[in-house]
Amino acid sequence: MTYRLRIEPSGHEMDIEANETILEAALRHGYALPYSCRSGTCATCKGKILAGSVDYGDVDEKMLPDEEMEAGFALFCQATPLTDLSIEAREVGAAAGIEIKTLPSRVARIVDLAPEVRALFLQLPSTQEFRFLPGQYIDILLKDGSRRGFSIANMPGPGAQLELHIKHVPGGQFTGHVFSTMKEKDILRFEGPLGTFFIRDDWPERPLLLAATGTGFAPIKGMLEQLFANPDTRDIHFYWGVRYAQEFYYQELLQEWQARHPNFHFHPVVSRPDASWNGRTGYITTAIGADFPQPKDLVAYLCGHPDMVFDLAESLEQSGLDSQYIFSDAFVFAKSKTS
Repeated sequence: MTYRLRIEPSGHEMDIEANETILEAALRHGYALPYSCRSGTCATCKGKILAGSVDYGDVDEKMLPDEEMEAGFALFCQATPLTDLSIEAREVGAAAGIEIKTLPSRVARIVDLAPEVRALFLQLPSTQEFRFLPGQYIDILLKDGSRRGFSIANMPGPGAQLELHIKHVPGGQFTGHVFSTMKEKDILRFEGPLGTFFIRDDWPERPLLLAATGTGFAPIKGMLEQLFANPDTRDIHFYWGVRYAQEFYYQELLQEWQARHPNFHFHPVVSRPDASWNGRTGYITTAIGADFPQPKDLVAYLCGHPDMVFDLAESLEQSGLDSQYIFSDAFVFAKSKTS
């Protein structure tokens, strides 16, 4: 069964299959809606059903409370049509037309960054063009049909490899392989680029707030490379929170950026410091609240642990920052998904 889907306010119309989610249909037709996890666990894709009815799919009540569902909201990565549909969604023009591909890659380098973090550098086929925006991610496709999503930690360029930051998860199938048996020249298949977490150019006068925990630094690194490659005079504040100081990495690069770009301000925060740490302590949500009690003029990009992402987004909104200026990528554990 095929239905019609209309996106407002753009007026774009397209076919949508009965077993196809709203997000899948939009992406298939080249229209990018805001999204991240694609598994119903981050709420980035939440939007309103203006007309028609849907099967809401496998929805976590925390991501879509009953009162929001009754008000017409749905998670577009889960909702499938039961009738023709009209929805309200803010399309992401910068991502439109970027093709999502399934490609092989070769592990060119493996580099230890921190005690439990490794960088993989993936070499792509020379015959394939792979376009992406700094901040997007790829899904590594495993042999059992499951996927593991990792942010791209660099900006695109001729012949550029894809840099991924992998944190060792105890008992994790893929991360265990990365830290034990993976070797250079191994072949990995992936799908991407995915997600709509990247720098917007809509508000060039607004200072930027970038916030990350752990390997949430990966997409932020790519974003910063992009900002510094295209001289930007806006103030850029980057808050990076970790548990222990030894979990920070790329310190020389961050110091170099601070020396070369006077508008760049790095704020490291450690939640479980030892006696050797003399910097800020606690959580970055608290630090940002203290430094920006009235954040209404910022554009914020938040990435990392979902507790930080959701709590900081809520705190910024309550302090006066309109939600249209908040973009996030919560590192949730996606549900298994076959390719």
